[in-house]
Amino acid sequence: MLLSCKGETEEAQPAPEPTDPITPPAVTAAEDRALLDKVQENTFRYFWDFAHPASGMARERSSSGDVVTTGGTGFGVQAILVGVHRGWITRDQAVERLNKLTDFLASANRYHGVWPHWLNGNSGATIPFSPKDNGGDLVETSFLMNGLLTARAYFNGAGAEAELRQKITLLWETVEWDWYASRGDGKLYWHWSPNYGWEMNMPIRGWNEALITYVLAASSPTHPIAPDVYQNSWVSANFGAAQNYAGYTLKMGPGYGGPLFFAHYSFLSLDPKQLEDSYTNYWQQNLNHTMANRSYSLNMAPKNYGYTESFWGLTASDDPDGYAAHAPTNDNGTVAPTAALGSFPYTPYYSMQVLRNMYKGLSSRMVGEYGLNDAHNKARNWTASDHLAIDQGPIVAMIENYRSGLLWSLFTDLPEVQAGLAKLGFREPVYETGFPLVTPDVMTGQVDLLRHPDHDNYLIDVATKEADTYTLKLLKEDGTEVKTIWSNESKATGLEQVALGQELEPGKYKLALSAAAGGWGAAYEIILYLH
Repeated sequence: MLLSCKGETEEAQPAPEPTDPITPPAVTAAEDRALLDKVQENTFRYFWDFAHPASGMARERSSSGDVVTTGGTGFGVQAILVGVHRGWITRDQAVERLNKLTDFLASANRYHGVWPHWLNGNSGATIPFSPKDNGGDLVETSFLMNGLLTARAYFNGAGAEAELRQKITLLWETVEWDWYASRGDGKLYWHWSPNYGWEMNMPIRGWNEALITYVLAASSPTHPIAPDVYQNSWVSANFGAAQNYAGYTLKMGPGYGGPLFFAHYSFLSLDPKQLEDSYTNYWQQNLNHTMANRSYSLNMAPKNYGYTESFWGLTASDDPDGYAAHAPTNDNGTVAPTAALGSFPYTPYYSMQVLRNMYKGLSSRMVGEYGLNDAHNKARNWTASDHLAIDQGPIVAMIENYRSGLLWSLFTDLPEVQAGLAKLGFREPVYETGFPLVTPDVMTGQVDLLRHPDHDNYLIDVATKEADTYTLKLLKEDGTEVKTIWSNESKATGLEQVALGQELEPGKYKLALSAAAGGWGAAYEIILYLH
């Protein structure tokens, strides 16, 4: 049963909550594009209009006053790049704001070059995150530096842009990543305090949100860590061990992969399609993590939580009892929009179902001043009243990576980052022939494709592991040929994005790929549902 719900600040009893709308066939690519524009721009405004006026830093949440957040600011820097790319602000406006921000960061409290989790947005003084967490926070600093380095790659002009690049480079080169691995035990630590030293005693162990910390620590041109540090403290015993959750295979992490922010925070501009090592393929890890989270919600969670195809997504957020890292193993019925919307590159059709519902069926509860409110719990008749920086940022960034790949294209190929990735044992994947970047729904065995809102076409990635002559056919469910996309075409090893055709009617199809060497009988086949 679905319960009515009202936000914390509402006084009137709302109308009964509608059942989640079934996606109508009449929804067009233009309508979806307008909705993506709306949620991205409104959420971006949190980092632009609501930024701290003195520093330009992102406020921790919409009720936090002068408390600004290091990691959330890094997410906000990337949102600002999206704002320029989408035309919501000018390039000059962004550069002016980021020059102010980097000036503030240069004068703010640092601990061996590392910023604390929270700062006072006026003075730059440390605000303790907890009694002993009053010094450097290496993970939050890595989120910040990730955003700044992405901005350095984007703003490649002269004048004020060159000045900004110099400031970012100086900040980057003065972060002492190696100091946080200097205890003599070969491990990298999250915190250090001038008052409490290493008493927080938290080695940065995987799998969680902190992969980007190791990538940057290994990439530093001035204070790098050794590869052994990565092996000693990040790599856990279950890395590479395949486990099945809700029908999906994960090769690292806690049960069901943990909260979905594990698949977001390190990947706002680090492209998982380009990452593989001896433990896993990181695109497949993140995709299967998202699908397992959704599958649990739809098929295994308590029914009174009210999860549906357009209301799912468990991650860290506010909830009726405070704040928690929600996951299938820690579930109280709270859905955060950032979970599904931050997963847009992995599950665009399923994420769009949630987005439509948030802005239509649940709009009176969920739409706030800067995009969507942080979370909603149907069973407890509760809606969050705040926006949180660390939940806002992935919405803007990951939707953009789905739409244009902008942030992934800026950061991943930086020479320092490529050197750091190689140092830690990462390589660019060679994908098996077929359709490796999609995962069928375990309940239906099909892949749901959304008409891409910017291309107004159905797109799918096709891999060819060996150079050969290939034929690619689109068939109806009964095997009747609809069209031949490749007819004995020579293809090199790699991935190619294929447009299936704007003229296609929604419905079930098969996509079949065959190589000349293997014959048509050796086809790779996948069931698609075009919406």
